[in-house]
Amino acid sequence: MAAGGLTQLRIDWQAPWLAPLRELRACVERTDWRAALSAEARRRGTTTAAGLPIEFVAADDAGGAAYEAHIAASGRVPTRDNAHDLFNALVWLAFPLTKAALNARQAGELARDGVRGRRGPVRDAATLIDESGLLLAAGAEACAALMRLDWAFLFDAQRACWGRDWVPFAFGHALIEKLLAPYKRLTAVVVCLPPAAATAAAADRSVSQWIRQAPLSPPLLSHLPVLGIPGWWPDNEDPAFYEDTAVFRAHRRVAAGAGNRQA
Repeated sequence: MAAGGLTQLRIDWQAPWLAPLRELRACVERTDWRAALSAEARRRGTTTAAGLPIEFVAADDAGGAAYEAHIAASGRVPTRDNAHDLFNALVWLAFPLTKAALNARQAGELARDGVRGRRGPVRDAATLIDESGLLLAAGAEACAALMRLDWAFLFDAQRACWGRDWVPFAFGHALIEKLLAPYKRLTAVVVCLPPAAATAAAADRSVSQWIRQAPLSPPLLSHLPVLGIPGWWPDNEDPAFYEDTAVFRAHRRVAAGAGNRQA
């Protein structure tokens, strides 16, 4: 249970997708959790890409400025009193380099093009990762299987790899919010990482480097129904779980060179 305006929020801190955030529980349970998380950000040296200290502030702090541009210019993150923004703050602390890199890409696009009706491929992809991203330290073979929707390879033939050789991290704050009440169709966009990026800190370094340099676009991102991850949901111990083709769509061929390149 969280304090302040989040008194009705129930968080199962033992859920596997919350592992990188678990050590922040004490901050969340403070009455003024924004101040507690801001203090933790100072303690950790969490900054924007330009080196401005991150602080979690009232929702109206940006005034009329665009959200991402305001953060990049000030380090102040407008944070509403709800689960969505709480998890955004927690992810800033758990994956600070990646959040800073995404913010910088977004702010750079806004500085160049302004706020338009359409965000363009870079902002669209950055938003998808920020909201619904899952980081997967598994290597090129798993990444290729994701792009061709090869669920039999991922969840049957290579099932033992999950949690041992393949390590997933829930990153998107909207994804984590939805995992408060999990449902089978819940899907993440995946950023594939080298197998060596199997800790939160290593994943953060790897993804942030990729985001700074990659030609971001939604078609370059693969998708994964997250409750199919072994160890994340008890129902997937039954092979029949994966026979639901409305969720686990049919295997497809992928052209050579297509798809999400390994970060």
